[in-house]
Amino acid sequence: MEERIRKAVADKLAELGTVETAFAVEWPADLSHGDFAVNAAMAAAKKFGKNPKEIAEEIAEALRAALGSDASRVEVAGPGFVNVTLSRGAVTEAVYRALAAGDRWGKGVEEIGKRVIIEYSVPNPFKEMHLGHLVGTVVGESLSRLIENAGATVARDTFGGDVGPNVAKALWGLRKRGITEPTTAKEIGEAYIEGSRAYEDEPRAQAEIDALNQAIYAGTDRELMELWRKGREVSMKEFRRIWQLLGTRFDFEFFDSDTTQLGIKIVHEGLKKGIFEESDGAIIYNGENKGVHTMVFITSHDTPTYEAKDIGFAFLKEERWPSDKVIILTGNEQTGRFKTVLAALSEIAPELARKMVHVATGFLRLTAGKMSSREGNVITADAFLRDVTEKVFEKNEDPFVANEVAVGAIKYMILRQVPGSDIIFDKEKSLSLEGDSGPYLQYALVRAKSIIAKVGTAATGDAPAEPYVIERLLMRFPSIVTRAASALAPNQVVTYLTELASAWNAFYAKEQIIGGEHEAYKLEVARVFEKTMERGLWLLGIKAPERM
Repeated sequence: MEERIRKAVADKLAELGTVETAFAVEWPADLSHGDFAVNAAMAAAKKFGKNPKEIAEEIAEALRAALGSDASRVEVAGPGFVNVTLSRGAVTEAVYRALAAGDRWGKGVEEIGKRVIIEYSVPNPFKEMHLGHLVGTVVGESLSRLIENAGATVARDTFGGDVGPNVAKALWGLRKRGITEPTTAKEIGEAYIEGSRAYEDEPRAQAEIDALNQAIYAGTDRELMELWRKGREVSMKEFRRIWQLLGTRFDFEFFDSDTTQLGIKIVHEGLKKGIFEESDGAIIYNGENKGVHTMVFITSHDTPTYEAKDIGFAFLKEERWPSDKVIILTGNEQTGRFKTVLAALSEIAPELARKMVHVATGFLRLTAGKMSSREGNVITADAFLRDVTEKVFEKNEDPFVANEVAVGAIKYMILRQVPGSDIIFDKEKSLSLEGDSGPYLQYALVRAKSIIAKVGTAATGDAPAEPYVIERLLMRFPSIVTRAASALAPNQVVTYLTELASAWNAFYAKEQIIGGEHEAYKLEVARVFEKTMERGLWLLGIKAPERM
């Protein structure tokens, strides 16, 4: 319907003499204003030199002719909006079209034939996964599903820092404690904290850790490399457990060690071409005249920084899984650094740089505020997940339900924010059944499933004269998820599902679904709500419990 409206308006504007006018077809926030609002008259008014309302009247007439009986009202409103209200027949047809779509309901075709690789989570071995990685995992998984839903073939990858100063600090700490067989991520994380503190406070320890760092890159110390291999595998085993808990799996697990030599080689080649320059024994990218930061890519010890590894990684990903688009999620504190990497890459390999998109995520803040892993008071992803799950378990002793509700609560609070915005996590609010929470959406779905299960299959029935509010919202679902995928904005799905759940609860409270008038049709509406909420929650990575 949206495309029919858009075409009719574009045709009318062309008839009036302008074909280059950009306009929007939106959904009014207040449903009393109709199902669609068009701002084309205001957009074209300056070009025509006319009053917007005059143009709006002509557009409204064209829409009445194009939509016919599918529109019950087409009205000019405000300074020149054209509001369209669909007829009962058009709304009913949309309900049955959703039912007939089955598992295809809400699925798009915009990205069919495209290959997209998305990098997210990226916890570093030898450190425990923290809340920033949790946020990246949740947002990255939802974006992956939205892009898959639009028809693309998606590969998920994660990129861990298994060489570099952080690893040297952890291995130094393990050796100092006499640990040759690390068994838990917590044990390794504590060793990292000890090494990090010593590096800052003790010159001798700093020199030892720097030497360890170079030895890891060299890879010739067999005893050291055996400890490195064991530590990395223990870390990755824990990461995989948490990813599974969050409903994420990766097609590729890449590491810094996969990209080190390639990154060094490319940067040295770029130095010869004048893309990089030498400074005090290091190789830097001078970004001052390019609007980005100047950053070191190869240190004076001839070891690569994260930036050089990122350059190598860009080529490695293209080799392993050629794609049309590369999406990379990082915390928003890395935005400036990533701009420098992209600027350098655009000089080295312009086509590769053009396909890259950076998405920033915000901090998840608790009452203690931002915390540092060096200080040892960081809240790990594992501890946070256990804490929220234990809170749910106080009310529901089924461990499976408690886990699904807890993870759903966390994901909702993360995804409700615009990507890049900080998240303030309120445990009590996140678990509320009263609205604006993951459990609120899950409970609305459980309630709908319960009603449908009581009746089973029912015959098709007549619809009431006027559409229910929930029907008008259900029609928006395919367009909502299409726009969310295009904008890389899962928060748009969260906002929609929250409004939809509210409409369902109002429908449930006001209408007698079983045994009331228009029972069969109300059950059809309930089935479309069930399908829509299930699909919407899946796009957010939130599971739908069978009971709560």
